[in-house]
Amino acid sequence: MSGSVFGKNIKMSTWGESHGKALGVVVDGFPAGMELDISDIQKFLDRRKPGTSPATTPRKEDDAVDILSGVFEGKTTGTPISLIVKNTSQRSQDYSEIAQYYRPGHADFGFDEKYGFRDYRGGGRSSGRETIGRVAAGAICSKLLNEMGIKVMAFTRAIGDVEIDEKKFDEKNILLTPTAMPDAEADKRAMELISKCKEEMDSVGGVVECRVTGLPAGVGEPVFDKLDAVIAHAVMSIGAVKAVEIGDGTRVSKYHGSENNDEFVMSDSSVEKRTNHAGGILGGISDGSEIVIRAYFKPTPSIAKTQNTVNKSGENIQVSIHGRHDPVVVPRAVVVVESMCALCTLDLLMSNMLSKAENIIGFYKK
Repeated sequence: MSGSVFGKNIKMSTWGESHGKALGVVVDGFPAGMELDISDIQKFLDRRKPGTSPATTPRKEDDAVDILSGVFEGKTTGTPISLIVKNTSQRSQDYSEIAQYYRPGHADFGFDEKYGFRDYRGGGRSSGRETIGRVAAGAICSKLLNEMGIKVMAFTRAIGDVEIDEKKFDEKNILLTPTAMPDAEADKRAMELISKCKEEMDSVGGVVECRVTGLPAGVGEPVFDKLDAVIAHAVMSIGAVKAVEIGDGTRVSKYHGSENNDEFVMSDSSVEKRTNHAGGILGGISDGSEIVIRAYFKPTPSIAKTQNTVNKSGENIQVSIHGRHDPVVVPRAVVVVESMCALCTLDLLMSNMLSKAENIIGFYKK
């Protein structure tokens, strides 16, 4: 299967299936010499693992990571970093009957048409557990970014029609609330909505927002590898994401140029912007402002409510999906979005080192 590798300078290759023996990632191109411990990666994986709150699937997995290569005496070696997480709570029998029909909202039909065969246990490669590799890779990239003073922070902006109030934004709540909302009051209302959906055997969607601060101006390539284009590609590749916005996103289509343009001003001998409608990116290149990305997630397609579908014999049937499923994918997807944005940011920062001859001369000149 092609399409399992992402990145240019830092290449991430994820592998494994939802109900296979294990999942993992190989990160190639990461520089040598950064201190790296399992705990640096585990704390990221703990944010996406299942069974942690009523807002997630009851499937219990420790998602304990092990480093197989690329780290020696606590530091990265510059060779491929291979990470593995073993599956310990598979219940493949929960999925045996779906081998004969196509679940509404899932990739089942597409897989059969493309390959003539599919791993029906939890969706195989299209399962949300594939993101384990992304998060592990993102944890490594985030650590290096942090050492450069660049912060990547994602959170739940909305679940269904419940949206946070910026005036009640408290960053510490992102890790404390079950919804990963920075607004504690919105979290309570969102949990009530999630509870109602579970009672009705239904699910709900939502929005994840990611902000990158401390990124200098000039990062990103002006044509195909625009910073926003690479980020959009990365975030859209996350399962269940149906739209991505940068800055004011779709709202700019209703603006006049005089409203949308971010005016430049001098501040303490540096160039800044009065506003940030562009979300920190102009012409595909960072402008020094905060990067703002929003990912829109569809409701979890696996629901117990009766739905219409078709079986492999070409018959119209009705089904209800059993098993352990998230009533909303958004809370666990927050760290996935954060990780993909971190990988893109670091990858393009590395490309940017080669954009000026003086950078190369300054590094190698004796």
